Amino acid sequence: MNDNIFLGIAAPGIAGLKPYTPGKPVSELERELGISGSVKLASNENPLGCSERAKAAIRVELSQVSRYPDGSGYELRNALAEKHGVDAACVTLGNGSNDVLDMIARVFLRPGRESLFSEHAFAVYPISSQAVGADIRVTPARNYGYDLDAMGSRVGERTGVVWIANPNNPTGTWVEGTVLEKFIAAVPGNVIVVVDEAYIEYVDESGYPDASQWLSRYPNLIVTRTFSKAYGLASLRVGYGLSHPDVADLLNRVRQPFNVNSMALAAALAALDDQAFIRRSVETNREGMAQLITGCEKLGLGFIPSAGNFITIDVGRPVGEVDTALLKQGCIARPVANYGLANHLRVTVGLQEENQRFLRALEKVLG
Repeated sequence: MNDNIFLGIAAPGIAGLKPYTPGKPVSELERELGISGSVKLASNENPLGCSERAKAAIRVELSQVSRYPDGSGYELRNALAEKHGVDAACVTLGNGSNDVLDMIARVFLRPGRESLFSEHAFAVYPISSQAVGADIRVTPARNYGYDLDAMGSRVGERTGVVWIANPNNPTGTWVEGTVLEKFIAAVPGNVIVVVDEAYIEYVDESGYPDASQWLSRYPNLIVTRTFSKAYGLASLRVGYGLSHPDVADLLNRVRQPFNVNSMALAAALAALDDQAFIRRSVETNREGMAQLITGCEKLGLGFIPSAGNFITIDVGRPVGEVDTALLKQGCIARPVANYGLANHLRVTVGLQEENQRFLRALEKVLG
């Protein structure tokens, strides 16, 4: 029972929410257990860090740390517009792409409206939707991924936003281009369709789409991207949305002033110019993914094929006990029972030595 004395005066949707639980920091684990040399493979971060160009841009910005950032993010917005072949008026900057997702909920959802997403979908979708009082509609997954036929059948007069992560977190599943576009084309124009492409840089699958290329055909489409994953700027919190200018206009009306800080703006702009770093990150991920898959197969463990920079492993028993044992071995992964995957552990692809450390610990834990 929730005994919060202020619950009665909170917005109605807040009562059913649980705070988002991030991956445990290395410092916290080592402080709790009195250990050192831990590895963190829980938060889908880039094990290579970030581009040296981004670091140099951050150092330059430090001299202006007492000044407010450019509230419009002019340079970054224009660079992103050029990258995607759209007008700068189509770009909405966010304090991470989560910020943009939250703006979408605040603009297009309200009490009496429905928010539609899949089983095993990213946790921010229900959090942002319930916070504004919208009703949640969850469609069953198919092979851990999206069943777009089932989602399409749930779209109705009260539907405000449909959320699709491609690839999906935490399962790593993805939707092929012709299937996804057919779905978007069938959604009524007064329903917003969000395609969350946080992991797109890592995808190496034939038929995977870049939904930003469809913006001119579907004015109700919003595509979100982030610099937190392949670009390695997770701590700076910078992401963006791409949409019809009229949609972006509404999102920018609720966007908080100076929501992206100066160092994030500068680092993201510099990182965009360092595609060699992205190529190296993708290759590191490809090699590490193969290493983890081979390790799972040797241990006789099932896993969900992933197009992202993580793999979700079926450990064959309640994941909580396995996670606790791994933590004692100095390995931080991500149990995903809260996503309806009671026996699954999501593991970020790390460096070769980190992956091997995890696999040795997992073998020891599973006995």
